[in-house]
Amino acid sequence: MEMAILIILGLLVLLAVVTLGKTVQIVPQARAGIVERFGKYRTTLTAGLNIVTPFIDKVRYTIDLREQVVSFPPQPVITEDNLVVSIDTVIYFQVTNAVAATYEIANYIQAIEQLTMTTLRNITGGMDLEQALTSRDEINSALRGVLDEATGKWGIRVNRVELKGIDPPPSIKDSMEKQMRADRDKRAAILTAEGARQAAILTAEGGKQASILSAEGDRESQILRAQAERESQILRAQGEGQAIQTVFQAIHDGAPDQSLLAYQYLQMLPKIAEGDANKVWIVPSEIGAALEGLGSTLSNAAGIPTESSGPRRRMDMGSPEPEIERADPSLSKAHDAVAEAIASAKAAAMPTRGRAGVPGAEPPPAVEEPPAGADAPPTHVAEPESPPPPEDPTTGEGLPPTSPA
Repeated sequence: MEMAILIILGLLVLLAVVTLGKTVQIVPQARAGIVERFGKYRTTLTAGLNIVTPFIDKVRYTIDLREQVVSFPPQPVITEDNLVVSIDTVIYFQVTNAVAATYEIANYIQAIEQLTMTTLRNITGGMDLEQALTSRDEINSALRGVLDEATGKWGIRVNRVELKGIDPPPSIKDSMEKQMRADRDKRAAILTAEGARQAAILTAEGGKQASILSAEGDRESQILRAQAERESQILRAQGEGQAIQTVFQAIHDGAPDQSLLAYQYLQMLPKIAEGDANKVWIVPSEIGAALEGLGSTLSNAAGIPTESSGPRRRMDMGSPEPEIERADPSLSKAHDAVAEAIASAKAAAMPTRGRAGVPGAEPPPAVEEPPAGADAPPTHVAEPESPPPPEDPTTGEGLPPTSPA
């Protein structure tokens, strides 16, 4: 008896649990539950805790209300230029009406796939291959519009349609690659030619600028060189003129004779022998006679006297020691007077020979005349030796000779 009571209690508890499970329905978020009563649609359960009539109402379908992504396998499509290409698509859709998606169509996924295939073939059939490859946005927009309109009554909204890939046949791929390679080669050749042209233009412009600058530099250098050459020639001519004038004046002041000409001849002999064309040089044995003859000839031809009677001057080379400045004029006069008296005393103490016109002086030696018909050398009168000039006791310099009283 007690055992039967326990069994009955257990069955009642089990019935209560089953009834509670049939009564309370929990629907997840973003999902909807379709409730049927005796096989007929009764209501739609929303997300959360729901209470239904147990054993009478039944949750037949649970519809996912989130956006779903379905990828369809590649489908062969014929283009306008009779090329078969494989196109695979991706559909983004969302169920907006769970009742219509449940009762209006048996399998909305398969319906969307078939609709996509037919619509895609219809759209792509009016395009050639090049247009189909470059018009993906147009195909996507047209396909989305057709699908959204057709699936609206099914409670489905198509948000986006994408073409994953358009694969032409292998032969077409090879031709396209060749065409693309040829196009790229052409563009590379064009760019190379443009670069070469620009480089040639820049090189020519650089060469022109360099030539202009070089010509300007050459012109300036030639002008400066010509100016420097002109100034150097002017200075050289002025120097030569001054040197000739100085030499000519010194020659006239020194009254040259045949001895000077003979000396100049001796100086010119080594220079005459220095020429490259002078293979043989003969020095005459009687060089003295030749010099005398040369001097006689030059004196007769040029009017140079055999013996100069003019004054003989010595070139003033300047004093090697600096002159002593005398500030006091009276001391200078006294010094000159003392120097003159000392010079007069020295002149009076020296022998009287060699002074022409002085009483007691010896006459000059007679000059022997050469016999007639013989080549007489040029006469040379020996000049009497003149006594050295007196020296200044203070400066050590020679004083001018004083005439005898």
